[in-house]
Amino acid sequence: MKQIRLFRRRFLPDELTELKDDRIIYMSDDVLITKWNVLKPRKDISNGVSAYFLKHGIKVSKIYDAGQNLVYWYCDIIDTRIDNDTNSYTFEDLLIDVLVFPDGHVEVVDMDEFADIMEKNVLDKRLEISALRRTDYLLRLIYSGKFSQLTDYIEKAEKELHANQ
Repeated sequence: MKQIRLFRRRFLPDELTELKDDRIIYMSDDVLITKWNVLKPRKDISNGVSAYFLKHGIKVSKIYDAGQNLVYWYCDIIDTRIDNDTNSYTFEDLLIDVLVFPDGHVEVVDMDEFADIMEKNVLDKRLEISALRRTDYLLRLIYSGKFSQLTDYIEKAEKELHANQ
């Protein structure tokens, strides 16, 4: 089977980055899970595991510091482009992010950046509306105590990864 290539597309700044060092640890028709290290060195975070929920348009990442302590769960609202000819996935970052801290505190961030790309007509209206609906879906899961429906995928993948090492 041809190797799968992963890309991250950002709109602010406008860039396309191949996630060539991300390691796929689980894949189904609906979910793709990767293990990764930060692209650029940082003091606050070191690495993580991300689950891309392809049908929901959400990426949930379990973010660790250098000591392998959970910093937070970082949730990106995304749109996924799959190119079967090149066997590649491009995850478009729609800028709205939700952070869930270990103590349960929740922050919605980068709404100003989302407003900026709306103002500049970077995305079509359908995708803008979809991004807001995806954010609403995610927040409803979190506030109703059902966030584990998403995070359990990562927890299970990590357990299987450690069991096989």
